[in-house]
Amino acid sequence: MISIRNELPTDAAAIEAVTIAAFASAEHSSGTEQFIVRALRDSGQLAVSLVAEEDGRVVGHVAVSPVTITSGSPGWYGLGPVSVVPEQQGKSIGTMLITRALAELRTSGAAGCVVLGEPGYYSRFGFKLDPRLVLPGVPAEYFQAITFDGASPVGQVAYQASFEATE
Repeated sequence: MISIRNELPTDAAAIEAVTIAAFASAEHSSGTEQFIVRALRDSGQLAVSLVAEEDGRVVGHVAVSPVTITSGSPGWYGLGPVSVVPEQQGKSIGTMLITRALAELRTSGAAGCVVLGEPGYYSRFGFKLDPRLVLPGVPAEYFQAITFDGASPVGQVAYQASFEATE
């Protein structure tokens, strides 16, 4: 049985291993996802960090970190990376992680969340293309947002500097 819980300090190595395995053959992977998660953790920017555990083994992870929007709209976050070990993919573990992460954001009073990823997958969670929000340098259809509170802001979105980590 899969359980979802908050990351513990002792989970860092397992999360890194899960992230490496999950993205090893991913088509759009930068190969740096494990470094991004580590940099977010080291800089105190993991607003939500959840693991999926089965029989005491970490088999999945989701990271959520603050983003900035040029309009200055507060309370916005970015979902990802989301990682599930290859042998457990397709078993709804990613869905469980994302659903719980979004619920935690809503409970915390977040205004909304953005994601860069496959539109067909993330639209299931309520993410939608919003042409008023732009992530420079990526195809617009792969950048989606979900608003929890109020109107969607307008502007360019920037992820944490940790997303530039390469080691």
